[in-house]
Amino acid sequence: MDRKPHILLIYTGGTIGMVKDYESGSLKAFDFNTLLKSIPELNQLDCNIDSVSFDKPLDSSNMNPEHWAKIAELIEINYSVYDGFVVLHGSDTMSYTGSALSFMLENLTKPVILTGSQLPIGDLRTDAKENLITSIQLAALQENGKAVIQEVGLYFEYKLYRANRTTKINAEHFQAFSSLNYPPLAESGVHLKVFRENIDKPKATKILKVHKKMDTNVAILKIFPGLNESVLKNVLNIPDLKALVLETYGAGNAPTEKWLLNCLKNAISCGLHIVNVTQCSGGSVIMGQYETSKELSKMQVINGKDITTEAAITKLMYLLGSNVSSKMFKTFFETSLRGEMQ
Repeated sequence: MDRKPHILLIYTGGTIGMVKDYESGSLKAFDFNTLLKSIPELNQLDCNIDSVSFDKPLDSSNMNPEHWAKIAELIEINYSVYDGFVVLHGSDTMSYTGSALSFMLENLTKPVILTGSQLPIGDLRTDAKENLITSIQLAALQENGKAVIQEVGLYFEYKLYRANRTTKINAEHFQAFSSLNYPPLAESGVHLKVFRENIDKPKATKILKVHKKMDTNVAILKIFPGLNESVLKNVLNIPDLKALVLETYGAGNAPTEKWLLNCLKNAISCGLHIVNVTQCSGGSVIMGQYETSKELSKMQVINGKDITTEAAITKLMYLLGSNVSSKMFKTFFETSLRGEMQ
């Protein structure tokens, strides 16, 4: 009986799925049906690999919640057949997609690993092969018949991170992603090291529940010196806006000018959910640590703690799409649902 893990590759688009036509110099989409021929190293992996592609591969700049729902649905349909999933994706919005999928896939007990590359598969110095091979290897890792990784991860340049903790930090280096507030789940070197203490342990008794409704009536506003009342009022008065990620300074600080505090206070009293996240790459919001965040704390601004902006905006879409009551919204947001915050 075949006991090899079955892995499904889901190709959405992005550089990793492109090959260079050396005659014209242009890039064209890779035929994933010839994957094992093109990358014979995959035959050394002790697993069976199938693939499915979006009808039209997407540049990840065009990725949106409808596409997230499509990925989630492909996982849902194939969940009982496959032991792990590798999502091939452009790097630009990979952290958003990874964060969104972590919320959309409730009670996940199998690996969903996003990866991509900075250079196409056929390029001389490509990072695509290593990223792809190791992602599949990580998705196929099992112990006593159970997946070792049981969450949504993002693998890039020798490191597997929890996807909802990542941010793209570099457009040119192979090390394109960082997870400053949470350590890696695994690291690839001469040996593949898995840091089990960092991996989420889901309750295996619950069945997978897939949430496809994401409410996009959300916005992000970065506080900056010189932000004026007119800009702030216009953002807060966007028709149908339900939630706002407010990127503040340092540990969650904002100007203490009366007009600014009054605008935020009025918006909250009208039912707008405002989440305080830091615009720093790493670190956490600590509400009330300084005078400049005490007022925000008093007016019941939601504490984003050490969540990334990518995870904050997708968590808002998920909670709004799940019709969480206004009364419970702050409590739900401030609770770690998929290991996205401390």
